[in-house]
Amino acid sequence: MNIIREPRVYLVGRQQVNADALDLFLKDHTATWDTDTEVGAEELCEMAGRVCYMSFGKGRKTNAEYLANILESAHGSVLEHAVWNFVITGVSRSFTHELVRHRAGFGYSQLSQRYVDESTADFIEPSCIADSPELHQVWLESIQQAHAAYGRLVAGLARKFAGEPDATLRRKLARQAARSVLPNATETKIFVTANARALRHFIEARANEHAEIEIRQVAIKLLRVLQHEAPSVFGDYELVKLADGTEVARTRHRKV
Repeated sequence: MNIIREPRVYLVGRQQVNADALDLFLKDHTATWDTDTEVGAEELCEMAGRVCYMSFGKGRKTNAEYLANILESAHGSVLEHAVWNFVITGVSRSFTHELVRHRAGFGYSQLSQRYVDESTADFIEPSCIADSPELHQVWLESIQQAHAAYGRLVAGLARKFAGEPDATLRRKLARQAARSVLPNATETKIFVTANARALRHFIEARANEHAEIEIRQVAIKLLRVLQHEAPSVFGDYELVKLADGTEVARTRHRKV
């Protein structure tokens, strides 16, 4: 059993522009257009905005200038066309219970406790517990007791369902019942797909001092990835360090 105190965010997917189809669209509409970004998500957002007014070849600006104007005018629907895929690990079930409340613009696929054996599970310890030896010991004893109970329940339920000829179903029946004793601190993994507008809303809601610390850590990590990935879309956020050493994100372009 490992104790994890730091989440990890992996950017596993990003968009590519179909240049041939884009050129055909422009040719069919006797339009010409070039953009200076090589980031697919940024190019698609600019293209989406230009389609609204068929403004190709007009008011030529850099991609950064164009998207800055989008943020300034809160034309947020344009940002819904930029999509990324992430795997988030080293997070608790408490975290994912909160994360999946963000529905519009998000898609999720989470590790299944019905199929995955949690006898080797890791656990997430909140920092406010970890920094106190006394509280850490209380937390650790509780986790160890719950984890041991899970193991005993899986073994007992395996015997109970021994007559089930399908081995996969037999394991699932045992694990899905035994998981009821596992705590919210159990580590999980979740695949997340989200668009830029939804991600901005998530960052503004969760990367602030009022958010729970674990989800704030993830929101800050996502922001760092996205600022590197698409600066024209997320570069307006500023990371500010608080007195307790944690960080929050600020922007003047809220609720785009």
